[in-house]
Amino acid sequence: MLGLIGRKVGMTQVFDDKGVLTPVTVIKFDDNVVVGARTTEKEGYNAYVMGTEDKKKNRVTKPYAGQFAEGNAPKKNLVEFRDFEKECQVGDTFGVEIFNDLGFVDITGTSKGKGFQGVMKRYGFSGGRKTHGSKFHRGIGGTGNAAWPAKVFRGRKMAGRMGGERTTVQNLRIVRVDEEKQVLLIKGAVPGAKNGVVVVKRAKKR
Repeated sequence: MLGLIGRKVGMTQVFDDKGVLTPVTVIKFDDNVVVGARTTEKEGYNAYVMGTEDKKKNRVTKPYAGQFAEGNAPKKNLVEFRDFEKECQVGDTFGVEIFNDLGFVDITGTSKGKGFQGVMKRYGFSGGRKTHGSKFHRGIGGTGNAAWPAKVFRGRKMAGRMGGERTTVQNLRIVRVDEEKQVLLIKGAVPGAKNGVVVVKRAKKR
């Protein structure tokens, strides 16, 4: 599975040759270095571990540094890519050019945190009547049984913390690959806030 670790820069818009406007998300890629390999003989599957952004020396513990080969600086962001489609060895570097022949990608990131929210915003509940005297406008309604067993069943949709979760958006179209700036322009929105770390992979369903 082809993929890289990037960072969401923000959103902008581009025009094609016909003057059609397309909203795009800009993803910047630093050098993705192969820092480790997983083999069938040892771990039971084939994969490569990619790393980006050097970590400060005073933040690196000896156990953490032990997973990096000699001569490779410890990296801040590590992601494991199973069945990587390119031949590589520990120490090799990849950039945005690996997406040149792809049309669509899946992007995984951490969604924006929205704090503690009610059921109408969190799950799209319709709420109660808006009329005067209703006394039930944005409430959750009944949550348990009237008779035995008088309890709230596991999985009940209720108010709670919203966002800040690992989210994947599939089949996003690649608008442009800029090898000079190491930037990828993706049509539409990408999960996460600005400067958030995202994982870009070849689309599974294309």
